[in-house]
Amino acid sequence: MVHTPMIAPSILSADFARLADELAAVPTSDWIHVDVMDNHFVPNLTLGLPVVKSLLKVTDIPIDCHLMIEDPDRWAIEYAEAGAYNVTVHVEAAQDPIKLAKNLKAAGAKAGLSIKPGTPLEPYVDVLKHYDTLLVMSVEPGFGGQKFMVDVLEKVRQARRLVDTGHLKLLVEIDGGINAETIEQAAQAGVDCFVAGSAVYDAAEPGKAVEALRAQAAGAR
Repeated sequence: MVHTPMIAPSILSADFARLADELAAVPTSDWIHVDVMDNHFVPNLTLGLPVVKSLLKVTDIPIDCHLMIEDPDRWAIEYAEAGAYNVTVHVEAAQDPIKLAKNLKAAGAKAGLSIKPGTPLEPYVDVLKHYDTLLVMSVEPGFGGQKFMVDVLEKVRQARRLVDTGHLKLLVEIDGGINAETIEQAAQAGVDCFVAGSAVYDAAEPGKAVEALRAQAAGAR
C-alpha cells in the first residue's frame, strides 16, 4: 500500500473556463484526474487531447488521464506521448488490453485499467499483471456528482489482497462519490489513490479540501 494516501482532484468538477487557475488552487495534489469522455462509451462529452496538452503546459502535478472512450487501443497512446503520467483505459472497451498496456508504457506513461461497477475483477487478474494502476469505478462512468456505490469496495478488498500477497504490483485507485462521508470506508478497504471532484472543487478552499481528505484517509487506515 502507498504509504501516504494520494488525492487526485477531478477537473470534471472544476470551472472549465479557468482550468489553469483551478490546477493552481490544489498545489499539494498527488495527481490531477482528467476525465476524457467521447459520448459513445459513456453518454457524456467532456474534453480531449488538445485540452490535456494545454494542462500539461501549466502544471507540474502528474496528469492522470481516465479515458472513457471507444477504441482506446487506437487513441490512448497519444495521451501517453503527450506527457500524461498515467493513462487509464476501460477493460470493457479495450480490444487487446495486454498489448495496450505495453504500448502505453513504451510511450512513457504508467498504464491503468478501469472497471465499471458491474464488471467483476476475477476475469482480469492476469491482465492486471501488465498494469500499474487499477481504477475501480464507484459510480457508473459518465457524470460527476453521483452517489457512492458501497458494493464495489469488495473488489477493492480483492485487489488489495492480490497486491499485498504479491500476485499484483499496482496502485489501487477509486473514482466516484469520494467525499468526507465515504473516503474512510474506501481507505479501510485498501485504496491507495482517491479521485475527488465536487468534494474538492465545490469547497471554499480546494487546496485545504485536498489536505483534509488525505488526512481523513490516513486516519482511517
